Amino acid sequence: MGIAERKSRERADREDRIVAAARTIAESEGWDAVTIRRLAKEIEYSQPVLYSHFDNRDAIVAAVAAEGFKELTAVLRAAVNRANSRRDALTDVAMAYIAFAHSRPSLYEAMFILPTQLRFAEADTKAELRAGFEALAAAVSPFCADAEIVTETFWAALHGLAELERSGRVRPGMRDERIALVVRAIVDAGGNPPGPGSRRPAE
Repeated sequence: MGIAERKSRERADREDRIVAAARTIAESEGWDAVTIRRLAKEIEYSQPVLYSHFDNRDAIVAAVAAEGFKELTAVLRAAVNRANSRRDALTDVAMAYIAFAHSRPSLYEAMFILPTQLRFAEADTKAELRAGFEALAAAVSPFCADAEIVTETFWAALHGLAELERSGRVRPGMRDERIALVVRAIVDAGGNPPGPGSRRPAE
């Protein structure tokens, strides 16, 4: 291994340690406890070393969020792959999404709630974010002509439901009914009604 490659690996290993430490602290104490000073103490690096990898705490949150999108993508793809029908895939993806938000609250917060420089639907959108969107679109696209706008709406509905549940703003025990309504709206409308002579995919 050459010197440059070894240094690159060491740098990547340090970044992985920083991100892992941030996740651990956030999961046990919340994101307010995640500071550059605390991270430096946890992983026994100096603060300047941390700043040589990440400009600020928001950049660390963004790195955690990117990991979260990898994990969410895997969960959503698995939901699509195990479904017996296209409609089941839509339902299973919706359920998997909300279960993910509930089971990984600090990770979900990094992905969608905390301020970061991550950008969606732009030329420089990170691959991890695109993959997460595409996993949602895979379940939506059989029911619509414009998969992008319908996927955005589906995603917005799931995010809203997840946040309302997590904050206790909606009745407990009604998740199945709410998801059924969202799925029915996608199946029945799909953003764009089928044109003349077209046929809706089998459900």
